[in-house]
Amino acid sequence: MSWFERIFRRRHLYSELGEEVREHIEEKTEQLMRLENLSRAEARQAALRAFGNPGLVETRSREVWQWPRLESLLADLKLALRRLRKSPGFGITVLLTLAIGIGANTAVFSVVNSVLLKPLPYPDADRLVSLSLNAPGAAGLASFQKGLPLSASMYFTFSENNRSFQSLGIWTANKANVTGLARPEEVRVVFVTDGVLEALGVPQLTGRELTAADQIPNGPKNVVLSYGYWQRRFGGDGSAIGRTIVIDSETRTIVGVMPRSFRVVDQDFDILVPFAFERHRQQLSGFGHRGIGRLKPGVTIPEANADLARTIPIWMDSFSNGPGTDSHGLVKWRITPDLHSLKQEVVGNVGSVLWAVMGTIGLVLLIACVNVASLLLVRAESRQLELSVRAALGAGRSRIVRELLMESVLLGLVGGVLGIGVAAAGLRLLVLIGPANLPRLNDISLDPRSLLFTFILSLMSGLLFGSIPAWKYSRSQATASLGATRTVSASRERNRTRNILVVVQVAFALVLLVGAALMIRTFQQLHMVNPGFKDARSLETLQIAIPDPSIADPHVVARVENNISDKLASIPGVTSVGFAGVVPMEGVEPGWSAILAEGKAYKGDPPIRFFNYVSPGYFHALGTRLIAGRDLGWNEIYDQQRKVVVSENLAREEWGSAAGAIGKRIQEGPGKPWYQVIGVVEDVRYSGVDEQAPAIVYWPALIVSSYFGPYTPRPTTFAVRSSRAGTDALLKEIEQAVWSVNADLPVASMRTMQEIYGKSMARTSFTLVMLGIAASMALALGIIGIYGVVSYSVSQRTREIGIRLALGAQKGELRWMFVRSALALTGIGVLIGLGAAAAIVQLMRTLLFGVSPLDPLSFGVVPLILVLAAALASFLPASHAAAVNPVDALRAE
Repeated sequence: MSWFERIFRRRHLYSELGEEVREHIEEKTEQLMRLENLSRAEARQAALRAFGNPGLVETRSREVWQWPRLESLLADLKLALRRLRKSPGFGITVLLTLAIGIGANTAVFSVVNSVLLKPLPYPDADRLVSLSLNAPGAAGLASFQKGLPLSASMYFTFSENNRSFQSLGIWTANKANVTGLARPEEVRVVFVTDGVLEALGVPQLTGRELTAADQIPNGPKNVVLSYGYWQRRFGGDGSAIGRTIVIDSETRTIVGVMPRSFRVVDQDFDILVPFAFERHRQQLSGFGHRGIGRLKPGVTIPEANADLARTIPIWMDSFSNGPGTDSHGLVKWRITPDLHSLKQEVVGNVGSVLWAVMGTIGLVLLIACVNVASLLLVRAESRQLELSVRAALGAGRSRIVRELLMESVLLGLVGGVLGIGVAAAGLRLLVLIGPANLPRLNDISLDPRSLLFTFILSLMSGLLFGSIPAWKYSRSQATASLGATRTVSASRERNRTRNILVVVQVAFALVLLVGAALMIRTFQQLHMVNPGFKDARSLETLQIAIPDPSIADPHVVARVENNISDKLASIPGVTSVGFAGVVPMEGVEPGWSAILAEGKAYKGDPPIRFFNYVSPGYFHALGTRLIAGRDLGWNEIYDQQRKVVVSENLAREEWGSAAGAIGKRIQEGPGKPWYQVIGVVEDVRYSGVDEQAPAIVYWPALIVSSYFGPYTPRPTTFAVRSSRAGTDALLKEIEQAVWSVNADLPVASMRTMQEIYGKSMARTSFTLVMLGIAASMALALGIIGIYGVVSYSVSQRTREIGIRLALGAQKGELRWMFVRSALALTGIGVLIGLGAAAAIVQLMRTLLFGVSPLDPLSFGVVPLILVLAAALASFLPASHAAAVNPVDALRAE
């Protein structure tokens, strides 16, 4: 008989079997009546004796068509469903608890999976590496620069002389102005050399890719669009290929479109523009490009590192920093290649945050499982008599365990199914509140691996919280319980397991609460740090870029930017305006160079310092205090008077004090003109309040003696101080003011300084929110657990309470008896939790700022909160116990 007939024709087969048994007995009866002359009743009895028990025969015959273990499991499943249907309140409570716990874990795992575990979306992504440099001999560089980017000359040397790479290139993210399509627009541009797109290995969606021919200086000017920009500006029209587009006043031809989800490493973009380097004009310096390469099959990163290290002397022999410079001057920097897997470059150090969040949410699920186990213990307690009767009738321990586990596993799996819905909603929340710099944020989704994780987690959760009551009550002995009644007071042994579970809940809750408290303290410490600017909500920022082809002369550019400042200052409600090459915390590092102080003797090369270009009034608009001296003036900038402002920490390092810096002179490298220090401003934290403020030089907005001749920053970021900052009306007036000077200039990145400041705090805020949610859930579950234990104790000791009251016990004494019991359990949990927290929070050290992992305030306040919560949770059922009528209690017994 086929398995199909066994499953789907079973009822028909059973019916036929019963009919055959009856026909056989009837034939035997007729035969005995005919041959032995017996009455029908006597003949039937004789036939049944000869045949045996018909029911037993049918049962044994049916077993041929059955899978006994499967049939037994299905029977247990039906029984579990029947019991849950009879207790809807219990089922809903457990399922909601599990859905939230499992759903939260699935959501966080989906983030971890998408960000940390999945390979990058490129073919053979494990062969992709990020190229950068180490320069331990560059004085001061390591204090603010993590690795040294590549220069264009180094790209030529590496690409021409390496033996390890299938393809190699450099790229740089920037912004550019697009005009002629509609209103002027600033777009995200990625400049790439030959080798970048080849290394990534993602073919274009339509058109063709950029090739080496597109990088010929003064050759054809072609670009490739991103899918998003193609849809937004050209409506996805295939005829866009071959059309021209004006980028920074240069006409370029669109030759291709990249696929929808394509990014250059971790960088979103609108347009890909090929570099067009003139090889003979490249210098050793100009370290500002990110490198990427695809290793040849079988080549390891250490081997590629050694290969590129071999080319460093070739690079120094082939290029210089200009006439009269020492081409081997950079030998002192001890430059070596520093290759990492591209995934490591993309992910960065976000793994510590995500694993911390994963751990905290995992603890919440453990607490939820402990809570569910407590509920199942009560449920199993109510079935004690039933389980004892079944044991007395011969049910084995494994049979009882299997039935109890079937119910818990069923709850776990159904909770997991509901948890998927919770996870889908949770992912939307995580993406919404997640920091903007969280890598691969757009790749986060529920995928088959996340669903498998949910299934395994649901199954393990069901086995975990079901194993405790199954282990405890499967040992019931008929002789020990058959005579028991449901009103016998609970013994110490009976309550011990529930008490242990409460202690575990309190300990876990304390660990999470301590973690949340440490993050709150970190957040407080960060907000106490002076970032170097004031009243961020009243400071509007905007970017304006004047491209070289539009206005080539830097002197004219500076006057246009000055005119824009004047126009912005005339807007009603604006109190001050200034601009700079970079504003604090916007995610762009200022430039850096060797800075020499006059009269100082340096051991080796002079230290490398950050520098920024600023206009007069910039510090006033930003709210950066002038510590000594004065600000820059436009007249001295136009007259090319060499004046400069420095930060307070640089002044202290070089001259001992801020006042001591006034009148001193500095230069940008040997042989360059000297600039007189006329002002010292307070330190500004450019990389975030959790990073030290760099020692920085503030060059004037127009500088005539830099490495590149006359120079003014493009683009520039304007700072506009106004009480109307962030309002639509002000933004429109700002656009009109800029366009009154030059109608072709797009006004981009308009946002308040508070938004920039908030984004710099996004990772800390994200961790705080996640730990806060986890800690709140843990505290709530802990309170519910304590309330449940005390309530159950009251229900089991009703007779005892009645007797105590009848003998004259005071209600306050009874109330305190139950509260004291809850506080004792809480105290034990707090002691265990403090020890666990002291060890676990060491893992959070990298997430903290200005706070010790063993912060006394956090470790002192959290236990008090838990004790108070436990007292409140136990007070209500304790008051109910004190209100018991002794006559009613004794009569009920």
